[in-house]
Amino acid sequence: MSKARFNVGFQDETKMTRAFLLSLFCLTLLAGCASTQQPRVEHLNSGKVLPDGFPFSEAVRVDNTLYLSGMVGVKPQTLELVSGGIEAESHQTMKNIRLMLEAHGASMADVVKCVVMLADISEWGTFNQVYKTYFKDRYPARSALGANGLALGARVEVECLAVTQER
Repeated sequence: MSKARFNVGFQDETKMTRAFLLSLFCLTLLAGCASTQQPRVEHLNSGKVLPDGFPFSEAVRVDNTLYLSGMVGVKPQTLELVSGGIEAESHQTMKNIRLMLEAHGASMADVVKCVVMLADISEWGTFNQVYKTYFKDRYPARSALGANGLALGARVEVECLAVTQER
């Protein structure tokens, strides 16, 4: 009698092991198929914010993620910073980011992360007041740091990461 119980248990265990191994095999095949697919990478330059000729892309799209290069408060299509100090530069920087996002099919609502670099970290409060007006309800994750020597003598530079709908 104990032998019969052992055989039944053994058969059930064998079936479970086979089912587990078959499941593991299928998952391995699926993972292998997914990992062999190369991400789609696009280097993007709209020409709407920065003039041509820089040794970087204004944005790079990898599948549905958009990586924006750092942006300062220049007047669009020039290398001239707006006048008016940190507040004016902060507004122009955020407008430029919005313009770049829109040029590549995204919006401020798609931004998930920002890195803020300030020439003077004591101006963080002023920047923050401007920054908040460019997002509704939900804010991206963010880092802020003081930096010595931003491009073009800017007071602020912001780089962003956005995630868009599958294309």
